[in-house]
Amino acid sequence: MRRLGFLIPTLYIVFLMLPIYWLLNMSFKNTNEILGSFTLWPQTFTLENYITIFTDPTWYMGYVNSLIYVVLNTVLSVAVALPAAYAFSRYRFLGDKHLFFWLLTNRMAPAAVFALPFFQLYSAVGLFDTHLAIALAHTLFNIPLAVWILEGFMSGVPKELDETAYVDGYSFWRFFTRIFMPTIAAGIGVAAFFCFMFSWVELLLAKTLTAVDAKPIAATMTRTASTSGYELGLLAAAGVLTIIPGAFVIYFVRNYIAKGFALGRV
Repeated sequence: MRRLGFLIPTLYIVFLMLPIYWLLNMSFKNTNEILGSFTLWPQTFTLENYITIFTDPTWYMGYVNSLIYVVLNTVLSVAVALPAAYAFSRYRFLGDKHLFFWLLTNRMAPAAVFALPFFQLYSAVGLFDTHLAIALAHTLFNIPLAVWILEGFMSGVPKELDETAYVDGYSFWRFFTRIFMPTIAAGIGVAAFFCFMFSWVELLLAKTLTAVDAKPIAATMTRTASTSGYELGLLAAAGVLTIIPGAFVIYFVRNYIAKGFALGRV
């Protein structure tokens, strides 16, 4: 029985890792080998796909552009969500529940609904094809999510902490940055993680609002057709490199995510 309890999780993990292994396996093959044979490992091992990505500006700038707007969006979303979540958790005002629900409805809407309005707006104000354009567009979805997560953490902190700090002579922002934010560090980590991951994997807005200068890697990966067809090995290598930033983020915030499932609204 104990062996069975160990075997089932092991098989499940292997099943989950199989697509990642297959993607890695394909990244070291050329397109002809991928289409011509079914092998568990490369018969003709090649690094040509990775060399192309690291030497072709079209490819490696896609990763740079993606990281720029994703980090910018994460910082903006969390910075705006922190005081908003604090207001929802500490104060009661007319229509607060309705406003909180309305805020969450923005997160429920599909990105396709906002693609055309954002395109026209940013074209008119000169923000089209900039990192800021994508970052601001993604805040429409990430700020409500971050507010929802952070409000759950903040509501779990006793209000006596605020009152004690004010009695001790702390200003609001000094109390908020030096005492309150460290107290909810797990919630901030969880909110930042989800903002990062949504912005990193979102494709429609990132592709619609860029052309050349700020084109992300997701948009680049959709334009790999050549006269000989799709370059599958190159796509696989790009996919492997796309997984790495998310894996790093998960590694560094894994403890916060665990606390978020236990304490917050995750």
